[in-house]
Amino acid sequence: MSAVRTRNQLLAGLALTVALLAGASAPAVAAPIVLSSGHVDVIDVDYTGGALTVDLLDGTGTTDVERNPADVVLQVPSAARLTVPAGGAWSFLGSGGQAWVLPQASTAGLLWAGWNTTDVPSGVLQNNRVSFRLTNVTGPAGFSIYTVSGGTPTVLFDSGNGLPDTLNVNRNTHAHVNWGFDAAGTYTVTFEVTGTRASDGSTISSGAKTWTFEVLA
Repeated sequence: MSAVRTRNQLLAGLALTVALLAGASAPAVAAPIVLSSGHVDVIDVDYTGGALTVDLLDGTGTTDVERNPADVVLQVPSAARLTVPAGGAWSFLGSGGQAWVLPQASTAGLLWAGWNTTDVPSGVLQNNRVSFRLTNVTGPAGFSIYTVSGGTPTVLFDSGNGLPDTLNVNRNTHAHVNWGFDAAGTYTVTFEVTGTRASDGSTISSGAKTWTFEVLA
């Protein structure tokens, strides 16, 4: 067989391969799981095999399911919109006069969102606690997490005054808080959970995890 014929056959085979690849359909991308009401631990911390891991614990159905935050969209419906109370203590919710809030108390039709460290064993981390670190927020306006007692808010995280923000959380904690959004739109919120091993003082981290919230007008 001549060199020219061999080369032509190789070129023809290559052209056929390129054509087949170009015509091949791209693999289907799974649609995100949209959660819009019911119980959810947005930050669900586990300690397994000497490592910290973070998932989203979906309790909106009959059985709790651990999910990758990247696979989920947390929806904040228009029913979550409220008038911001007067006074400087509430200025973290922006200057628009209205905000969207997933409340710390269970409310029909809204997500009851919190966090969970009950799967962190006692004694494995110094001070029996982890640190939640809010490192990045993207979206149309500010994002905050806060609690309210006696009508007075305590701000735990606020993207409006600069990041990162850090909160120490004891192990065996299951808490619900208010999740505030200053405007409608899509937000991505990135947290990292860290701890210090009691055995040797080394720092361990979950790595950065990002959650998506869809706030509806």
